[in-house]
Amino acid sequence: MVDEINMNSFSKNQPEKRFNAGGITATVWKNKVEGKDEFYRTITLQRCYKDKEDNWKHTDSLRVLDLPKAKLVLNKAYEFLVMKQEE
Repeated sequence: MVDEINMNSFSKNQPEKRFNAGGITATVWKNKVEGKDEFYRTITLQRCYKDKEDNWKHTDSLRVLDLPKAKLVLNKAYEFLVMKQEE
């Protein structure tokens, strides 16, 4: 199951939308073009895990079993972006 996290208001460095499946997260960022009234969007992909001391860590390195979850959250992010373009 993919969890969608809505980010109703955004400011600099705040994600617009997040999609989670297990420990894999695709985050959509809305970025303003400097000096213009235009925006563009980017996506980051991360895996969350706990280290030996039970602290949460993040990495962009994926394991083989992470790939199906990565595909799922990236597809959801892509759907979100396509729908935004149609608005």
